Amino acid sequence: MGRRERWRDGRGRLIVGGGSGVAAAVTVPLEIAASYRARTKGLLGRDAIDGAMLLSPASGVHTFGMRMPIDVAYLDRRSTVIAVRTMRPGRLGLPRPRARHVLEARAGAMAGWGLVAGVRVQVEAVVGGAA
Repeated sequence: MGRRERWRDGRGRLIVGGGSGVAAAVTVPLEIAASYRARTKGLLGRDAIDGAMLLSPASGVHTFGMRMPIDVAYLDRRSTVIAVRTMRPGRLGLPRPRARHVLEARAGAMAGWGLVAGVRVQVEAVVGGAA
């Protein structure tokens, strides 16, 4: 994910870890929500998600109208995780001033991927929509 790279709505892969001195990388299926409409809808009305959803640009989220608790990771412009929080339905998350992107996944998933504050992730958009 380059500094000026912009995504389109679609699918991709999230790559967590795999840097020097770190355990093997984890690759996660990713939905990219880059348009205003897609970011506004997000995970609303869903019972589950396979992998994660990237909202970009975004600095905060809410869980009003959600059916499930979610993990939320705030990413800075270099794709480094600023913070990870678990949010129950019906909550308003505080916006993070340095955040440029937000990742959402089912509650507990991010810990299993090793996604914690300070970890840098990679986002690869998949041309043609197949992840």
